[in-house]
Amino acid sequence: MTTDRRTFIAAVGFVAAGVGSRSKAAEPLNAPSLPAPFAAPTTGLRIDPRTLGAKGDGQTKDTVALQQALDRCAVMGGGEVAVAGGRYLTGAIRIGSNTVLRIEADATLLGSPDLADYPIVQVRWEGRFVPGYVGLIWAQDARNVGITGKGRIVASDAIPGRVAKSGLRHPALLEFTDVRGLSVTDISGEQNDMWAVHPVLCDDVIFHGVTLKGRADGIDVDSCRRVHIHACDFDTVDDCISLKSGRGMEGTTIARPTEDVTITDSVFRDHRWACIGIGSETSGGIRRVLVERCRFLLAHTFTIYLKSRPGRGSIIEDITMRDLDVSGAGYGFLRLNFLDSGKQDQFPVPGLAGIPTVRNFTFERIRVKDVPILVEAVNIHPDKPLVGFTLRDVTGTAGHGITLANMRGVEIAGISANIFSGPKIAAENVSGRGLDQAVKLVLPARPAAVAAPAATYRLGLESGAPN
Repeated sequence: MTTDRRTFIAAVGFVAAGVGSRSKAAEPLNAPSLPAPFAAPTTGLRIDPRTLGAKGDGQTKDTVALQQALDRCAVMGGGEVAVAGGRYLTGAIRIGSNTVLRIEADATLLGSPDLADYPIVQVRWEGRFVPGYVGLIWAQDARNVGITGKGRIVASDAIPGRVAKSGLRHPALLEFTDVRGLSVTDISGEQNDMWAVHPVLCDDVIFHGVTLKGRADGIDVDSCRRVHIHACDFDTVDDCISLKSGRGMEGTTIARPTEDVTITDSVFRDHRWACIGIGSETSGGIRRVLVERCRFLLAHTFTIYLKSRPGRGSIIEDITMRDLDVSGAGYGFLRLNFLDSGKQDQFPVPGLAGIPTVRNFTFERIRVKDVPILVEAVNIHPDKPLVGFTLRDVTGTAGHGITLANMRGVEIAGISANIFSGPKIAAENVSGRGLDQAVKLVLPARPAAVAAPAATYRLGLESGAPN
């Protein structure tokens, strides 16, 4: 049996424009024009770290010279640090405001194998702020930060795993906290077992033309606003892109959502989990996400996985994905699981408020090739059904069809994919259009209610108890 395959065309230009909020899901949802990457201010300052003593021989630690160059740019009003002509071994380096780090095509930054070369700071890890080793290249409380060039950033394989024996989280490759105006363009990154790129509490962020390889997540967008990921290439051993916003009462109290995220014209390969994951750390909320014109070549589980659980609270809404080519999926194209994904927090959001509100999901013009399951969307809490789910214009081949539970305002239309086994649609406690031929589905067990913790939560105190 042959399956129609449309040619994938990456046709979006990279033009300067302002970034605005998108319309509600019920209205036409169009990707805003991509903003221009941050350019160094016109101070004329351009520093070569070799003039400050960097060797670039791959053996001498050049951390001091690289950091001096970055610091001089920041304190003199901004500029560019240009790294060229060698392999620069370095510990963690910090980029200040109005500064561009340019890594030329003939240059590589090599992460130090010594954990002592990475300061211990407050990092967000699995939805909570905890002490941990900072990223190899990092910025905090900065404005207008750029990383660009055709060069490489490579982490050390001598730092295995995500958490040290001490319990401290290992360094990310790139980590940005509270940065307004961030662009990472054209570089290639290779990470070890920890996440590669981790922006947290950032605004106006763009990743363009970035290639990421690693043994963990590619880009983890964490409580960020106005994020554009365009023309990037992922080959990771966990989620290629994950959208997060904190966990439990801490995430709810900080109340910083991830919102207005656009992912376009990118290529995904995942070897352990999903290509795009939303959650499971969603306590600050996830909203207004658009994914368009992407190719998904490999996923260990589901290509797209939206996930949370009771105890997270908040809302996941206005998610639109369209014009996608999907192949190589180990489990299937799409899974929704809002009942039991991720670890429960020490201080969960109790009761009905702790059940995530989920609404306005649209998936359309999807081309699948031999996916085992088309859609598995049954793990939705009956006390808060999903309101607004559209699946439209799906072609190709799939082993099993669509299973839905606990939904309102569903629209299923134009499903011409060939289903090899079982019914095309099975549903229970679902209302909407396109369900006439649906067979009855056995609902999953209702999860136990989440009780309030014994101690009172206080922001910043791990135990929740007073000093």
